[in-house]
Amino acid sequence: QVQLVESGGGLVQPGGSLRLSCAAVGGDFMFSNRGWYRQAPGKQRELVATIIGRTTTNYADPVKGRFTLSRDDARNTISLQMDSLKPEDTAVYYCNFKGKFWNGRGWIQIDEWGQGSQVTVSS
Repeated sequence: QVQLVESGGGLVQPGGSLRLSCAAVGGDFMFSNRGWYRQAPGKQRELVATIIGRTTTNYADPVKGRFTLSRDDARNTISLQMDSLKPEDTAVYYCNFKGKFWNGRGWIQIDEWGQGSQVTVSS
């Protein structure tokens, strides 16, 4: 059973920082694409940052220079360091992992989402 477990998030004042983490649990993985998305009330879910393979990282324009995506392959974890937060960053943040999972008999494709973490930026 594959599961993504998110941690972090919370309430912060404008200009503050928060860190989100997402760990894949359940066995052995080969990841092709991992990333963070967010959904604000009344809006579509949007891309925040992704890492393709182990080296190619992409950021949405609104977060460039403020957010940093990092990975810890030994722990099957990615993290999102969010600095200089703005009220417009308020949203539920979701991690997403794409790749393959070893189910004991073979590799199967996965496209999994975390449970979501609320980030609220407000004074």
